[in-house]
Amino acid sequence: MKDTTVENRLKYLYAIQIVDSQLQEVNELKGDLPQIVEQLESQVDDIKAKIKELNNTIKQCKIDRDNADVEIIELAEKIEKYKNQQLNVKSNKQYDALTREIEAAEKKTAQLEKDLEMYEGKMEAGKKDLETAMKLMEQTTEELNEKKKELREISKEHEKEELKLQHQREKLIPRIDKQDFEKYERIRKAKNGLAVVPIKRGACGGCFSRVPPQKILEIRQNSKLYTCERCGRILVSDHIVESINTIP
Repeated sequence: MKDTTVENRLKYLYAIQIVDSQLQEVNELKGDLPQIVEQLESQVDDIKAKIKELNNTIKQCKIDRDNADVEIIELAEKIEKYKNQQLNVKSNKQYDALTREIEAAEKKTAQLEKDLEMYEGKMEAGKKDLETAMKLMEQTTEELNEKKKELREISKEHEKEELKLQHQREKLIPRIDKQDFEKYERIRKAKNGLAVVPIKRGACGGCFSRVPPQKILEIRQNSKLYTCERCGRILVSDHIVESINTIP
């Protein structure tokens, strides 16, 4: 059962803030490596998709080229057949009909030959693009593996500390009032990870704005959750800071 006294609510909030700040420090040691790894993984996925698209284009162009080749051969046979038939026709009407068939077949052949050139051109361009994409894939994958290795080494170096802090966080969360935790998370995300701060030298420990003496006295009573009027962070008294190691 949660201890819902305001003092303990504040203690739990300040305790999880300390843990989260330490976790943030550990993560900052990794620098921008996690983001770099994520970006490189996204690039590799994009290149893979491009390679697949290029392979499909080349494959389809080859099919279309081969089909056009076959059709040109068939049309050549038809033209030859029609020309032979013209030698044996008995009327101008039949001769003209065969002539139209020959012209249509020749026109179709000319178009197919143009299509052949287009398919060949697309295939050559696709092969060049594929070669470029494959080289880029190799380079990007190599860089990704290097960055992953660096990240693993750094993560391993701080693994025990990170696991310990995560465990502490998991133990604290169930003890924090749900609405308090939601408020804490909302402020923390908006304020670069810092949601709960002590008063230092009469000022907010987050934005360093002056806190009126009367309000400091009220905060020290630990009877209500107060926030900084300027930055909105939750303020805790020196008593909460000093007694953080005595969380019940």
